[in-house]
Amino acid sequence: MRQYIIRRLIALPFVMLAVTMLVFVLVRVGGSPIGIYLEPGMTKAEVAALNERFHLDDPLPMQYIYWLRGVLQGDLGWSGAASAPVMEVYPEKWAATIELALAAGVVAVGLGIWLGTFAARRRNKPPDQFARVFSVAGASLPNFWFGLMMLIVFWAWLKWFPNGRYDIALWESIPHPTGLYTVDSLLAGNLTTFLDAIWHLALPSIVLGYVAAAMIVRMMRSSLVDELGRDYVDAARAKGLPERIVIRRHARRNALVPTVTVIGLAVGALLEGAVVVETIFQWPGLGRWMAQAVLAGDDATILGYVLFLSVSFLLVNLMVDLACARLDPRISLQGSD
Repeated sequence: MRQYIIRRLIALPFVMLAVTMLVFVLVRVGGSPIGIYLEPGMTKAEVAALNERFHLDDPLPMQYIYWLRGVLQGDLGWSGAASAPVMEVYPEKWAATIELALAAGVVAVGLGIWLGTFAARRRNKPPDQFARVFSVAGASLPNFWFGLMMLIVFWAWLKWFPNGRYDIALWESIPHPTGLYTVDSLLAGNLTTFLDAIWHLALPSIVLGYVAAAMIVRMMRSSLVDELGRDYVDAARAKGLPERIVIRRHARRNALVPTVTVIGLAVGALLEGAVVVETIFQWPGLGRWMAQAVLAGDDATILGYVLFLSVSFLLVNLMVDLACARLDPRISLQGSD
């Protein structure tokens, strides 16, 4: 297993290199990003100086090499969408997206595993039918439509939930060492700001987590139904063990192996869906910044976002493999061959 992890870690930078190379070529083929650097009244000589300064007149392979060298030096370029260097804006946007993704992940994993288990224990009964409708609806409803409906009903009509990330007065009343509003509130010992953060997180995290929860419910239910029909479960029941013990200690552990794989895929859905959800709920994270960058033709921001997604996906996949090996030791033996 250790050798398997080492191989994955060694392959990590090469996969990232291939992904960024492909995206860089696709972005630059679409047009030069010189427009985000231009100012009204610039002469041709000044434009030519900008092209030379940012190596935009060089062949495409050389442009990529210059960009990659900047990344290794901690310079991701200039963000036209934010009018600031990408690395200066990135930590704040990253914190907002990670906080939203973590909250949505809690909703997705908690609700998905619980509802999937609940449905499997009551197969072909009304709770099972509800779980099926829940999962099909989650896979079918577009994120933007569901988000707009939630916003209209609970923010515009009922006014139960706020829009945006925080109350500006409360946000300015505490220090922000991490950029995560919930964590910073707890570190400051301010319960009011913590509850405000949770309240602002509620609607976007539910919308973002619903699609992922639907995927997890479907896999958890089908896996647990399959495990409950196996001989070792019948043997456990024959020993007189209570049904809840049979499920918690035996069947559900094995059912979680394929479910954990789906949870890893669901993380991808959370990161992809963040673009739409952050735009709808005015959440100042990477997704909304990315949407603004695409409209502005901001190559540096787009490439920085792709780099973030690549690292996130690869690390999540590695964590999924480790979790599966923990749940099923046979996987670790296969991985170390």
